[in-house]
Amino acid sequence: MNRKLKAAIIGSGNIGTDLMIKILRHGRNIEMGAMVGIDAASDGLARAARMGVATTHEGVEGLSRLPVFEDIDIVFDATSAGAHVKNDAFLRSLKPHIRLIDLTPAAIGPYCIPVVNGQDHLTASNVNMVTCGGQATIPMVAAVSRVTKVHYGEIVASISSKSAGPGTRANIDEFTETTSRAIEVVGRAAKGKAIIVLNPAEPPLMMRDTVYTLSDFADEDAISASIERMVADVTAYVPGYRLKQKVQFDRIEADQPIRIPGVGARLHGLKTSIFLEVEGAAHYLPAYAGNLDIMTSAALRTAESMADRVFGAVAALG
Repeated sequence: MNRKLKAAIIGSGNIGTDLMIKILRHGRNIEMGAMVGIDAASDGLARAARMGVATTHEGVEGLSRLPVFEDIDIVFDATSAGAHVKNDAFLRSLKPHIRLIDLTPAAIGPYCIPVVNGQDHLTASNVNMVTCGGQATIPMVAAVSRVTKVHYGEIVASISSKSAGPGTRANIDEFTETTSRAIEVVGRAAKGKAIIVLNPAEPPLMMRDTVYTLSDFADEDAISASIERMVADVTAYVPGYRLKQKVQFDRIEADQPIRIPGVGARLHGLKTSIFLEVEGAAHYLPAYAGNLDIMTSAALRTAESMADRVFGAVAALG
C-alpha cells in the first residue's frame, strides 16, 4: 500500500508550524493535508501555502469546506484546551471515526506518552499528548515505577518565556492539572504534582526538567539502569533529550520521616532526583524551545504508530 495517512493541523502558531515542518521533512506514513488557523496573517499559514499545503484561516469550519477534508485521516489540534473540546465535537459530527491527536491539556481522550503507553491507544479516536512537561518527565517516573512502588512524583518544568506562546500561557492551570494526573495514571505514582516555570532569562535557556520521586527502598543501580534505558527510548524520537547529570538518591529512614502536603506527614523511603535537559531540533524554532519540540515529536511518533497499525492490518487482509 503506497498511500500515507493525510493529516490536518489545527493551530498555525509555534507548535502547529513546527509539527508541519516535521511531517513535511520526516513523515514516513503521514503526510500534510491542510493547515488550519484563525489569523489570515499568521506565519504558519503563509509557510504552509508556500510549501503547497492547503490552508484556511476560518478554523475547523473552514477545514470542513476544503476539498481535501474528505481525505483527512488524522487531525492534530495545537490550539487550546477550551478550543479543542469544540473542535473535537464539530469534526466528529462530520466524520465520526476521524482520529484526533490533542496537543492541548484538554484530556478528552486517554493520556499518551509514546515510550510508556503509546501502544495501548492506537485505536483510540482521540488521544491526549498531556503537556511538554509531561512528555519530558513522565517517562522518568514510569522508569522508577517499573522497579519499585512510587508513592509520590513531583516534576518541575522550566522553559524559556520566549518559547511560551499564547496557547501555552492560556493553559497554565490545565498544564498543572493534566500533568499531575498523568503522573499518576501513566507514571503510576500514587500522587503526582506538576510545576511550570516560565524563565525570562536572556539569552533564553533550554528546557530543563527536574523529577523527584519518593518510593519504596529498592536497588539504586536497577533504578539508574531503568532510567537510562528510558532516556535512550525517548532520544530515539527527541534527539536533544538527555540526562543533565547523574541520577541522585537519598535514603529517608523511618526514624527521620518527611512531610509532603497532600500525601502524608510521616513518610520515608528512597528519594530519586533526576535532572533533564531538552534541546529542540530547531526545525522552525530556536534550539532552546525543546518544550515545543518534544510535544511535536511525540505527536508525530504517535501518529506514525497509528499508521503502522492501519497499514499492518490492511497488509494482513491481503
